[in-house]
Amino acid sequence: MVYVDGEFTPALTDKRLSVISPATGAIIGTVPACGVADVDRAVTSARTAFDLGVWSSLTGTQRADAIDRIADNLSARAESISALITAEGGFASQFVASTHVDGALKFLRYYASLARQDSFEDIRPSPAIGAQAVVRRQPIGVVAALVPWNIPLLGALSKIAPALAAGCTVVYKPSPENPLLAYLVAEAVDKAELPRGVFNVIPADTEGSRHLVSHPDVDMVAFTGSTAVGRSIATTCAGDFRRYALELGGNAAAIVLEDAPAELIAKGLTATGLVMNSGQACIAQRRVLVPASRYDEVVSILAAAANALPIGDPTDPSTVIGPLITAEHRDRVLEYIKGAEAEGAVIAAGGNIPDTRDQGFYIQPTILADVTNDMRVAKEEVFGPVICVIKYSTVEEAINIARDTEYGLSSSVWTTDIARAEEIARQLRVGSVYVNGMIALDPTIPFGGFGHSGVGRELGPEGLAEYYQTQSIFLPAHQPA
Repeated sequence: MVYVDGEFTPALTDKRLSVISPATGAIIGTVPACGVADVDRAVTSARTAFDLGVWSSLTGTQRADAIDRIADNLSARAESISALITAEGGFASQFVASTHVDGALKFLRYYASLARQDSFEDIRPSPAIGAQAVVRRQPIGVVAALVPWNIPLLGALSKIAPALAAGCTVVYKPSPENPLLAYLVAEAVDKAELPRGVFNVIPADTEGSRHLVSHPDVDMVAFTGSTAVGRSIATTCAGDFRRYALELGGNAAAIVLEDAPAELIAKGLTATGLVMNSGQACIAQRRVLVPASRYDEVVSILAAAANALPIGDPTDPSTVIGPLITAEHRDRVLEYIKGAEAEGAVIAAGGNIPDTRDQGFYIQPTILADVTNDMRVAKEEVFGPVICVIKYSTVEEAINIARDTEYGLSSSVWTTDIARAEEIARQLRVGSVYVNGMIALDPTIPFGGFGHSGVGRELGPEGLAEYYQTQSIFLPAHQPA
């Protein structure tokens, strides 16, 4: 089934995508592998709804009421949603409800509040030409929302919420690794009774995904995922001058200063570098930069903390480190670790598949010492529970190491001197800098990256502005005689 034009309906394709449990390797469901025909049907539905104005012509308050109904419906399904996120993604259940579900629902509530507050136009005097202008914020049109597997609900609602608030219509394509969640989202939207065609859901294969991105009736592509795919999307959209917003990869540097407490390092850096989604997070603080005077101490602290992290069944409330998303991804992370060893790095903790896990796609949380910033493991996005500990001599050198990357999504500074941390943060070319910890995504604060970490911003008023076109209507200051 797919959700198109306001109803669940059989897919036009006979192809299927299998959903594999990362914890066991077993098939836990299948969905249609939608291709060109299903994509065309979904886009046509969204295009028709937008052109008819069944959504964009509503007031901001009317759209906000509908968005709040979606949030209410998802909230009523929160327990089922949490269980499904754990089953499909392998994420430790103890973190899912608060991070993946409650956090995502805040996005809907926030953008509903913005839609209520915004008149979507204002009048500005233009004395230079003896006129006044009505400046209108108009919805961009049909939005294709392509969502990653590591934040399936957060990634979806960070796009769907502002798009709907702005008056756009949406075609939502979940990741093929965990598409089942999208059906619970569709059920919540269906119950909220939006006009037909405003919201559509299609799981898709590679051919279908490419067709969606290149479809001439799609006005904007909103994507979270790898930099390589983001580059391809940007190239495709640029050919037709269609808008895109891209939240891409990261290679964060955590700068540990001389005075950072040992307990803060142990708890904070393992949480941000290893525990968060079992290291499968674009904002994971993966390159830990440590002063030479404390290097051996910090490596020892991190190794002990990593070895103490419980690995196991993600449905077990005591589990901290769950499996990686697929066998292929686990093997890719292991290759990074082996490659680092070959380049001279030392495994201080982890580095292999746990002996106790004979099913699923598990890997031990890993600390790599003696890493230099020119090693592949430090230059590329590993996207697994792997921390690289890199030595520096001066803070200026640490800043240069942190900046020596094509990415620019996030970084962090660890110290008791908050003023010094802010001073360092202002010198980093990244979208977000965290001081002494990782703060959950706040719907009011913009999120995004510099460089190869993306284009545009999600969340905050800036996230809503991504889904606008601006029109100016010039009116004479006086009525003609």
